[in-house]
This record gives sequence, C-alpha cells and structure tokens, in this order.
Amino acid sequence: MLVNNLKGLLVTAAAMMVAGCASTPLPPDLGCGVPGGLCAPAEPNTSAPRQAPPAEPTPAPRSETRTIPIELYPREDGSQAAVPGAQARVALLLPLESSALAKAAEAVRAGFMAGHERDGAGIEVQVVPSGDSTEDTLRAYTRAAEQNDIVVGPLARSAVAAVASSNVVTKPTVALNHPQLDRPLPAQMLVIGLSLEEEARQVADWAAQEQQSGRALVLGGSAAWQQRVVGAFTSHWARLGRNNATVDLPVLDGYVDANALSDLRKRLEIDRPDLVFAALDANQLRQVRSAIGTSLPTYGVSAANPGRTASSAGGWPELDGVRMLDLPWTIQPEHPQVMVYPRPVDADTLDMQRLYALGIDAFRVAREVAQHPGSGFELDGVTGRLSVRMNNGAYAVKRQEAAAVYRDGLGFEAVATRP
Repeated sequence: MLVNNLKGLLVTAAAMMVAGCASTPLPPDLGCGVPGGLCAPAEPNTSAPRQAPPAEPTPAPRSETRTIPIELYPREDGSQAAVPGAQARVALLLPLESSALAKAAEAVRAGFMAGHERDGAGIEVQVVPSGDSTEDTLRAYTRAAEQNDIVVGPLARSAVAAVASSNVVTKPTVALNHPQLDRPLPAQMLVIGLSLEEEARQVADWAAQEQQSGRALVLGGSAAWQQRVVGAFTSHWARLGRNNATVDLPVLDGYVDANALSDLRKRLEIDRPDLVFAALDANQLRQVRSAIGTSLPTYGVSAANPGRTASSAGGWPELDGVRMLDLPWTIQPEHPQVMVYPRPVDADTLDMQRLYALGIDAFRVAREVAQHPGSGFELDGVTGRLSVRMNNGAYAVKRQEAAAVYRDGLGFEAVATRP
C-alpha cells in the first residue's frame, strides 16, 4: 500500500506573498501583516482569531468509496514509481469554516481543484473543512489521515504548527505554511508555503550578481513583515561579503513621513549608495522614489508589485526600473505552464491570485509525492520552479521565483535573468 511504501520519509522544507496597497489585508495567521501577506514566519506562532471552542462535532461517516492503494515498482536507480492506472486518495484540509480565513481557504481550494481537473487521473480528492480552533484542526486532520493516503494542509501557520507538534502525522502531509518550531518536522511532513524572507535572500543574490561591488541602502518600516524582510536581506547580504546601511521609514496610514523622506534625500546627497533594497509595498516605494529619484538601482520583494492598481491609475512611472521577484502566475500570464490553468473569476487581488496559484502547485506536489515516493523531483510550477531533492534521507525544497523589472510606468515584466 502507499502508506507502507512511504513510511520513514523524513521531510523538511524551506520554502509570500503580498498584494498591492489596494488589497484587503489577509489575517496575520497566514504569515504576516503586509497587505494581503502570506509569508514564512519569523516570530512566535499566534493563532488565528480564536472563537469559543465549538461543540464536539459528530464524527463524519467514512466514505463508502474504498481506497485503491498506489502499487509501486522498483526502478533501476533503486527508487520506486507508481504503477500506471493506480489510484490514491488525497485530503485537502482547509479552514473553510473559519471566520477569518474562509476566503483565503476558498482561493486555495479553487486552485487545487483546477490542478486536479487538468491532471487528476489516479487521484481522488476529499475536501476536509476545519474552523479556527486548534482542537478542530487536529480532529479534522486525524479524520483526513484515517480516510486518505495523503493530506494537503493545513493553511494557517498556527494550524500547521499544531499538527507538526502533535503525534497525529501518520500519512504524507503537504503543509501550506511554515510553522515556527524548535524541533524537527514530523517524518512525513513536507512544507511548500510561500516566503517573503526567501524572496529577500534570492533578491540579494540577484543584486550581488548585477552590482559587482558597492554598498546597499536597505529601506524598511516598522511593520513586522518589513523587519523580517530587512533581516533576511541584510543577513544574506553580509554572507555574500557585502556592506549595507539600514534606514527605517515611519509610515502612517500607508504614507511615508514627509520629514523622513526629506532627511533621506539629504543623506543621499552626502553619502550615495550603489543600490537600494526596499522592504516596502508599492505605494511606499513610489513615494520614496518620487522623493529621491529613480537613478539608483532598486530591488524589492513581491510587495512592490502594485498589480492592477498602477495600470488603472494611468501608470506609476516612479517605479520604472525597480527589480523584484514574484510568482510566474502574477507576472508571466503567457508562460506555457501558467496558461493551461483557468483564471479565477472572483480573485481580483494579487493576494487571492497567489493563494489560488499555491493551490495549483499544492496539487501537483501531492501528485508527485503519490507517484514517486522517496524520490526528488522538479516542477516548473505557477508559483516558481520547485526543486525537491533528497538530503540525508529528507526532502529539501527550494522555490525559484520569476525575476521582473517595472517598465514604462505600466507594470512588471518578467526578464530572462534569474537570481
């Protein structure tokens, strides 16, 4: 059976995202407090807004559809592969009954089912809803694992931490967010969440390649996500042997303090850096570049993508030349691996678009885990190029996002150069 063949997998993973300033902020338990943020945690876990514990639910009846385990055969390299035509049952565990996370969960569900609609041969999906409380999540996970071969979820950071800290992980589990734990993940848990911090490290590599020498001026704010992104960039920048200075800009209601912008302009007249890294959203970065000009090479994370906001307002020329990373789904709509999936009709923000894309790739990862247990693989995914490798008996995951440059005041265009 699939379970017996997959026992003993030790899965560890390192995996964002954020929308433009017009987005409705997603709950902090999806990763951070940026507008629409979904990123890896760098602070203690906090639960999604908790409600009164729900009454003990009546256990859901087992499906009468019996699981047909995937049969495996050995390959020449010693790994195993699925016998064509075999079937696996996959549970999609999402907080669809959560007052705070239902909309985000629905976006992931829609993307997952879009992936299944296109490549679902051999995979049966059972959607398992959960609520806000840790207890409800654990009950739902246990039920899902009993009835299925693979579990995808949970979505909220605290929910993933609760599952990872318990002893309930008995099946391969594709978690959708990064828990903050001081202990190894369960042997069968694979994390594919999106991460602003990983974006910042990849941007540092990109900037170092393009700017062979010189100092970086790192701009951030007081928001938790900005501090985490600044920390990730500066730490990696230092490991690359580079120097930087850091400036925190006061921001109130989305507007950078005018006095701070004036001081920044004076600073650059005296001590001009070679490049700027901005842990700012698109609106804040627009204000900064209006004040200091656009001549300095400037890099950012996906928070710098204004999405439709800029084009609907006639363009934001202040962002011209800004380099950043984002998902192929948002900046490469004509990419062959992106075009094959339908666009969600009700996902009108970058937040929801990215969550939908995460759902698509979550299905594809689960499918690979089912068909090639214990083996590494690569996916040219809609959230980036996913590389899964075996590392001392455990899975190591890396996501390479798409590089983009803002052009002609109209928006970000993907470029061939990858950091």
